[in-house]
Amino acid sequence: MTGPGSDSARPAPGYLLALQLHPGRVLKVSIPDGRVQTLVEDAGASPDGIVVESGTVYWTTMGLPEADPHTPGEAGYDFSRRNGGVHAWSPYSGGPRRNIVPAGAMTTGKQLTSDGAGTLYWGDREGHRVSRVRTDGSGLSDLVVNPAQDGIMGECVGVAVDPAHGYLYWTQKGPAKGGKGRILRAGLDIPAGQNAEHRSDVEVLWSGLPEPIDLHLDAGRLYWTDRGAAPHGNTLNRAPVPAPGAAGRAPEILADGFAEAIGLAVDHTAGLAYTADLGGHIREVPLPDGPAAGRRPREVVALGTPLTGLCLLPPA
Repeated sequence: MTGPGSDSARPAPGYLLALQLHPGRVLKVSIPDGRVQTLVEDAGASPDGIVVESGTVYWTTMGLPEADPHTPGEAGYDFSRRNGGVHAWSPYSGGPRRNIVPAGAMTTGKQLTSDGAGTLYWGDREGHRVSRVRTDGSGLSDLVVNPAQDGIMGECVGVAVDPAHGYLYWTQKGPAKGGKGRILRAGLDIPAGQNAEHRSDVEVLWSGLPEPIDLHLDAGRLYWTDRGAAPHGNTLNRAPVPAPGAAGRAPEILADGFAEAIGLAVDHTAGLAYTADLGGHIREVPLPDGPAAGRRPREVVALGTPLTGLCLLPPA
C-alpha cells in the first residue's frame, strides 16, 4: 500500500482505478502506458464496484463465496452468504482501509456509484436490492428490494444515478448467457406511502438483453457492459435515455469481443470509454461522435488476472 506523502499516491490525470478480483486489490493504471501500481493491497474479499468521491476511493466487496468442488468455473461459487461490504481509502492520508458498510451488513456488493454530493449507491446482487449510504456510513437504506422468489431474475448488478432529474437506473442481468437481462429506472425517492419492496414507479427500459452488467450515465445516454453471449453480448453498448414512460431504443454496440466485460468508465470530454473484463484486460474504446472518433480501440493493459470495477481517477 502506498503511504501518505508519496507522490504516486496523489491523483493525477490519465489514470484509471481498477479492482483485481483475486486477491482483492485496488490498482492504479496509467492510461498512456499501462503501468500498474497497487494502491490497496488488501481490498477485502472479491471487490467489484469502485468510485472516487471528494478524493476518497470507495469500493464494494462481494464477500467470500462457498465453493462447490463439483461445479467448475464461476457457476461453482455461491455468494448468497451475507458478508459483502463497502469500504474506503484515502490516497492523501494513507493507512488501512476503513469500512463504510461493514462486511455482513449486506450480501453481495456490485457496481458502486455516487451522486457527487456524499451519497453512495450500489447493486446488491444476491441481496436482490439497490441500496445507498452516506459516505460517513450513516443513512444506510434500500431503494429497491425484489422478492426472493424471483431468484436470479431479481438480482441487481449495475447502478447509475441522475440527481438532476431524480432517477435511479440499474441492471438485472438474469441467467448467465440467458438473454433475459433488463435495465430499469425508478425515482431516487420512494413514492410516499410505499416502501422499497412495493414501488409503483419502476420502469423496465430494456428487456431481453444478453446479460447487462455495469452502467454509466452521461450526456443523455446510458452506456453499459454486457457479458452475455455473442453476437450482442460481451459488448460495450449505449442508447439514449428514454423519456418517462417510454421504452429504450435498440442499443448501439460500440465494441465487442471482450472476455466477460464488467467494469466501465466514460471520459466524455476525451470521447473515450474504458472497459475491464474477467480476462484481465482494460480496453480503450473511442466514441464515434467524440474527439477521438476514427481511432481504433486499443488495449491499455493485459494483467492476466480477473478485473471487475473500473473508474477514472480525477486530477488533484
